[in-house]
Amino acid sequence: MVMDKKSYIGLARKRVEKGHFYLSHHAQIERGKEKIMVDDIVSAILNGRELEPYPDDPRGESCLIVGQGLDLRWIHILCGNFHEEDLLIITVYIPEWPKWEDPFTRRV
Repeated sequence: MVMDKKSYIGLARKRVEKGHFYLSHHAQIERGKEKIMVDDIVSAILNGRELEPYPDDPRGESCLIVGQGLDLRWIHILCGNFHEEDLLIITVYIPEWPKWEDPFTRRV
């Protein structure tokens, strides 16, 4: 079942508000490298926006969310498991040059 693209951010917010989320091992490593706190991830999801939906990802539907952490840095959060009780945070990172022009624009 493919979801309406507009529902990803809403589902992510609902799960995070209820504390129904977990970070993958990869996300834990990346957040440590980038010094991103879990509270920053929560803030970015609750106040961010859907940047790139991936409804046809062969590993399962996922969505890239962009938002600001409590420290006001822009964070990208790749989420999945939209059909499960707990949201999976697949990875988190600070969007930077050369891959990103700004937090919202991928370089071509």
